[in-house]
Amino acid sequence: MPSPARPLRKLGFLTIGLFDPADPGRGHESTLEIIELGERLGFDSAWVRQRHLQYGISSPVAVLAAASQRTRRIGLGTAVIPLGWENPLRLAEDLATVDILSGGRLNPGVSVGQPTHYEQVGKALYPDTADAEDFGYERVRRLLDLVRGAPATGFSGVEGFEAYSDVVQPQSPGLGRRMWYGGGSLGSARWAGEHGMNFLTSSVVKAGDGDGPLDFAEIQLSHVREFRAHHPDGEAARVSQGLVVIPTDSASPAQRARYEEYAAKRLPRTAAPQGPARLLFAPDLVGTSAEIAERLHAHAAFREVDEVAFALPFTFEHEDYVQILTDMATVLGPALGWRPAS
Repeated sequence: MPSPARPLRKLGFLTIGLFDPADPGRGHESTLEIIELGERLGFDSAWVRQRHLQYGISSPVAVLAAASQRTRRIGLGTAVIPLGWENPLRLAEDLATVDILSGGRLNPGVSVGQPTHYEQVGKALYPDTADAEDFGYERVRRLLDLVRGAPATGFSGVEGFEAYSDVVQPQSPGLGRRMWYGGGSLGSARWAGEHGMNFLTSSVVKAGDGDGPLDFAEIQLSHVREFRAHHPDGEAARVSQGLVVIPTDSASPAQRARYEEYAAKRLPRTAAPQGPARLLFAPDLVGTSAEIAERLHAHAAFREVDEVAFALPFTFEHEDYVQILTDMATVLGPALGWRPAS
């Protein structure tokens, strides 16, 4: 028999923040309103994706700075910032600034890897060094060191009327312990654990090269265990799961039909690994909260986590997100053992 699931301790959600290029303000306002709703419903955290040269949030730190001034309690996260687009020193300054403005509520999630379509965008990003940039874990290590107070320069002191620090300013106590790595492989899970980060899992994992059965939940479970085996906090190390979850308890018949159609179109990609990276996708979970809770309690990886950031579908309407979040907080969360924050 499978081990019982842990009671859900923290309930979060993730949104991509899409917008119409002819009216980007409305899309960003919708994202902020959804985060405000999440706080009113008692969610523990709200997370935003990052998209570059697309019609989604390109500057999550700026959006969360705005959200920090419209909320008072809910955690604010990025899932994730791809560091190939970032200068770790400048990003460390931005993260610390927003963490200070939020009262210590920021949860920065990051990842590594070459930027998408680098052949086309590389020269715009790095005109002089595109061929020499390192997009590996060293970029994360630099960011971690700077956030955690390692010197950025060998100079500090007063020069004329100007005072200089050798560490990133502002320094935000506790931010270093709230850094997350978004990973989908055993290697990334191990690295995140060894470097004392928290671990974000999602609805995508790397299937690897083995010949065994392809079971998404079991692969994800192996990542969770690998992470904790190498983390100083062991079994207490924080892991958040980010499956696509769409409860339909209060949905209209038209909404339910649209949600089921959305999931059905995406289901074929879950049958086998996709592309050279052999990415394996989890099926979207659509149904009543009771049905979804039953499926989650049977999910091998879910049984070993007590935090989630359920992903909202990409292309739904604002009213759909309101319905989905309301059902998550009022029906699904309690069915998973969660209690709303106050």
